[in-house]
Amino acid sequence: MDIKSAYEYAREAYARLGVDTDAAIKRVKNIPISIHCWQGDDVRGFENPEGVLTGGIQATGDYPGRARTIEQLRADFDKAASLVPGKKRISLHAIYLDNHGEKVERDEIEYKHFASWVKWAKEKGYGIDFNPTFFSHPKSSDGFTLSHPDQKIRKFWINHGIACRKIAERIGEELGDTVITNYWIPDGFKDIPVDRHAWRERLAEAYDEIFAGAGDKKFNRNAVESKLFGIGAESCTIGSHEFYLGYVATRKGILLTLDSGHFHPTEVISDKISSILLFCDEILLHVSRPVRWDSDHVVIFDDELKNIALEILRGGFEDRVHIGLDFFDASINRVAAWVIGARNMQKALLYAALEPTEKLKALELEGDYTSRLALMEELKSYPFGAVWDWYCETEGVPARDGWLAEIKAYERDVLLARK
Repeated sequence: MDIKSAYEYAREAYARLGVDTDAAIKRVKNIPISIHCWQGDDVRGFENPEGVLTGGIQATGDYPGRARTIEQLRADFDKAASLVPGKKRISLHAIYLDNHGEKVERDEIEYKHFASWVKWAKEKGYGIDFNPTFFSHPKSSDGFTLSHPDQKIRKFWINHGIACRKIAERIGEELGDTVITNYWIPDGFKDIPVDRHAWRERLAEAYDEIFAGAGDKKFNRNAVESKLFGIGAESCTIGSHEFYLGYVATRKGILLTLDSGHFHPTEVISDKISSILLFCDEILLHVSRPVRWDSDHVVIFDDELKNIALEILRGGFEDRVHIGLDFFDASINRVAAWVIGARNMQKALLYAALEPTEKLKALELEGDYTSRLALMEELKSYPFGAVWDWYCETEGVPARDGWLAEIKAYERDVLLARK
């Protein structure tokens, strides 16, 4: 059966449940996915591309073809984006600055170091999101940045945060769009600390200084990201979930970031979305795949990814939840990793959009949990794949595994030629 015929069959099947597949596709293709630049070069950036990763971050593997220049990274991103349906954004870290070969300290970066990214994004039709970089630097070598007891070091990182906020605000102005700027720091203790309160008090004061005088939220929203633990910070993470939840609850306009790898292995962020949105206007997601810990594996089409998408769409939260990807795998083709992860996020959203949510809600309110469970289980074998294939077809990207041949050709002709 060809793709169109299969889609017609699927459309009829879903219509019997009251689901309009055309409307579902339209809904999903207008939800932007922010794709992280750092998958393309193992989180190296262009400040010091041969430097060592610190801050509890590891990109394992040595697959050939890593991007080593801005031009290479953009070309790789373009290739990946061409194989993914829907709206796309690129999430930049501060270390991906275009410094024109000059050494620029992180507290001195300016919009001009990202102007070429904005020009490129305009040409390609991408949105941009932003991230300060609080790791892989001599002044973070002891594991502390914004909570550091040394006022000079702490001020250095505060100034970096302010510089990044201002850069993001200018990017938003230039694009006529809203940038989401995410703040994550590695601060924490390998062993048991005594005065956790003082470290967290300094962190709160540092953020207050960074966000003071923030510009128009039309062009930039600031978000803060928690973590359970990291390498070298196993006993105490200063920026814990409780710290950031309290911070955003008491500081107007700051978003909470939920990273799917940053919680206890028995916790899932899909369960947190509805609770947090009762009290916060918006949240940012960093969608990753933890394997026993925050290992940032490539996102797969698993139950938790589906549940994240279901929570967003069941509540009609697509304008309140900003979806970003965050993984880095150097053991496989890096461009393929982007494609796999981004397509799976889109798949999950489409899967969620095809749910007869109102019918299920009605059964739940009636107390008919038998019918609710039965229908939810039967939906798993509905012809979702046929709708996904049609969505790809209408977006001009390869359906099924058709994209893999393009990636293999790109690897042969481009990636393997790199030194």
